Amino acid sequence: MNNTKITTLTRVLLFLSGLGLLAVLCTPMWRIDLQAPQYPEGLKMFIYANKLAGDINIINGLNHYIGMKALHADDFTEFTILPGIIVFFSLLFLLTGLVGKKRWMNSLCTLFVAFDILAMIDFWQWEYNYGHNLNPDAAIIVPGMAYQPPLIGFKQLLNFGAYSMPDIGGWIFIAVGLVLVSLVIFEFRRGRRLIVQKANLPLLVILLMTFSLISCNTEPTPIRIGRDNCDFCKMAISDNRFGAEIVTQKNKAYKFDDAHCIMAFLQSGKITKQDVAGIYFTNFNSPHDLINVKGVFFLQSPGLKSPMNGNIAAFGRKDTMESILAQFKGNEISWENMQK
Repeated sequence: MNNTKITTLTRVLLFLSGLGLLAVLCTPMWRIDLQAPQYPEGLKMFIYANKLAGDINIINGLNHYIGMKALHADDFTEFTILPGIIVFFSLLFLLTGLVGKKRWMNSLCTLFVAFDILAMIDFWQWEYNYGHNLNPDAAIIVPGMAYQPPLIGFKQLLNFGAYSMPDIGGWIFIAVGLVLVSLVIFEFRRGRRLIVQKANLPLLVILLMTFSLISCNTEPTPIRIGRDNCDFCKMAISDNRFGAEIVTQKNKAYKFDDAHCIMAFLQSGKITKQDVAGIYFTNFNSPHDLINVKGVFFLQSPGLKSPMNGNIAAFGRKDTMESILAQFKGNEISWENMQK
């Protein structure tokens, strides 16, 4: 059964995926953003298949004081072999589409997924060594402190906030992998004749559902202090304890620096209730966490002194909110009352 022919549409999509992988050679695969009060514009590092780019010299200068090794592309063997691996997979996608055999596609899927897993493990190991192997004679030494960047997401490193995420090339890799897995599943079900009428979705629908994992994700995005502006008052967001965010059904994020601003924005009618996929508030006690409004406890107090005088803080737990009442005299207010 593994020698059966795959459909024409599957072959076309394999061809397109192979060509798409070539774009990874000239686009950044990953990025790490660093933010700190002394760098309000932020520092960026872009990782390509064969080089590093961005504010590398500044980052190396800062890392020297805490004993981290300088970043040089020549020190990474991966930059020598990765372009060849990408070209290899691109040609293998094209050849598999040309041959049109299910066995070839299954083997390609196994190799591609295995490579993606090994690549992430290698990236984590690099980050671990980079953040833990410190010069004992560094000018600044914090006992027990390591500076390993996050594999993906956010991590606080002293006064720097580090964001790590895929860039254009990385998203292409993810999209190609999801398409390939979807094609394998589709061809497996088609060959075994196990698709019942209810589950017999056209291939294009399956692919659209797959891509929706990327393009229609309605999770909130981190609020970048000093870089993001409030979508209502247009001021730079400078105090992450009072931030808020609206995510729409189309994955557009509106960010705010104060409860006053998000309420005014909602009342302005710029978006309808039907457009809203989620509303989130910054956890006052953990400013880098965004909590869905459905699980938020609000404290209103003039002592909070938020940026636009909304003077409302959000908490993920009621007991946490109550424990802070001794410092900020005020009262609990519900989300419903805030909207009146």
